[in-house]
Amino acid sequence: MSEFYNFNLNNNILSGLDKLGLKNPTSIQEKTFLTISNNRDLIACSATGTGKTMAYLIPLLNVLVNNQSSTNQEDDTNISTKNINVQQDNNYSKNAVQVIILVPTQELGAQVARETHKLCELSNISIKTLLLIGDGNINRQIESIKHNKPNIVVCTPSRLAKLIKLKKIKVHQVKTLVLDEADRLMDKTCYEDILFIRKSLMKRTQVLLFSASMNKKTIKSANVITYKPVILDLISENKECIPKTIKHIYFISDRRQRIEMLRKIVKANNGGKTLIFINTKYDLEETFQKLQYHHYNVGSIAGNLDNHTKKKVIEDFKSGKIQYLLATDVASRGLQIDNISTVINLNLPEESIEYQHRAGRCGRNGNIGLCISIITENELSKIKKYQKLFHVNFVQKKLFQGKIVGK
Repeated sequence: MSEFYNFNLNNNILSGLDKLGLKNPTSIQEKTFLTISNNRDLIACSATGTGKTMAYLIPLLNVLVNNQSSTNQEDDTNISTKNINVQQDNNYSKNAVQVIILVPTQELGAQVARETHKLCELSNISIKTLLLIGDGNINRQIESIKHNKPNIVVCTPSRLAKLIKLKKIKVHQVKTLVLDEADRLMDKTCYEDILFIRKSLMKRTQVLLFSASMNKKTIKSANVITYKPVILDLISENKECIPKTIKHIYFISDRRQRIEMLRKIVKANNGGKTLIFINTKYDLEETFQKLQYHHYNVGSIAGNLDNHTKKKVIEDFKSGKIQYLLATDVASRGLQIDNISTVINLNLPEESIEYQHRAGRCGRNGNIGLCISIITENELSKIKKYQKLFHVNFVQKKLFQGKIVGK
C-alpha cells in the first residue's frame, strides 16, 4: 500500500498520485506535509531532484479540494433565504485565486503549471491553474484571468506585481503564497516585487519558501515576509547536498584544449541524455559549432534565443531528438528534465553552489547519474573544496585509446 495513505489525503488525490507512479513520499514531502496542512509558514531547503514541487502541491491541493467539498455541501443545505449571502460568498471563493506560486523563470513556471494541471487532471478534481509569465502578452493574460477564473496562479514576480497594480487580478482571498527556488527569487532583482505582492495579500496568508540552497541572507530576507516560519534544512540535517546516486569524476586538460577534450569525453562516454554547462555565451557558441561539425546530435539554449526557439530545443531534448544540450547557468535556470544521465562541466561554475544545482540535474528521483568536470591543474583546489562542501568524492579519470580509464 502507498505510504501516501498515511497523509490522510483526499481519495481522488491518492488516485492521481498512484496514476503518476508516486507511491511513497520523499523526505521533503513527508517532513513538510503537516506544517503546510496546518497553515504554518515554512522555509524549506532540500537538494535538487528530491521532489520539492510535489512537497507543496500535494498538501495545498488537498486543502483546496477539501474546502471545495465543504463549500459544495453547504451549498446543498443552505436553501433558505437568510443564507443567500453566505452562498454567494462561497460561490465566489470557489472562483477566486487561492494559491500563488512565484517562480524565477518561465521554464520553471511552465514545469510547475504542467505538474499541477496533470495531478489535478489525473485526480479528477476541478482546481484550475493559470500560468502568467513576464514575456507573455499581458492583454491575453488578463482575458485568461477573466475567462478561466483560476484557483492557482503560477507566475513570475514582475508580471504578477504589474497585474495587481493594474487591478486586473484579485488577490484578497489568496490563502497561500509559494516561492519556488526562493534563493533566486529573494535576490535584488525580484525582492521589491515580492515585497509588494506580500503586502497586497491578507496578513494571515501562509508563505512557503522552497529551495535547493538557502544562505543566511536569504533567510533574513524571508523573515520579512513570513510569520514565525518553521525552518527545515534537510541538506544540513543529512549532510548531503547532492544525492548519493550521482558519481563525480574529473579530467585535467589544458585550457585551450577543453572543447577537444569535451568532444573525446562525449564520444567515449556515450551516456544517453547529456546536459553540458558552459560559463559564457562565446564558449557555448564555439562548442556548439565544433560539436555540430563532428556530427553530434546537439542543441543549445543560449540566453539570447527567442522563447519559441528555446522551447523547441528543450522539447526536442526531452523527447530524445537531441542527445546533447549546451546551456549556461542563466539559460538553464528553472530547467527540469527527467532522465538526464550525465552532466558535463566544460568550466567549473563561478559560484560553488552552482555545482550543486548543475550536478542535481542528473540522478533525479533515485536514478544513477554521472557528473563530469573538465578542469585545469590550477582548479584542483576547487575540486577539494567541493568534496568538503558537498560531502562527495571526486575521482580523476583519463582518456586512453578512446576509452575512459582511471581508478
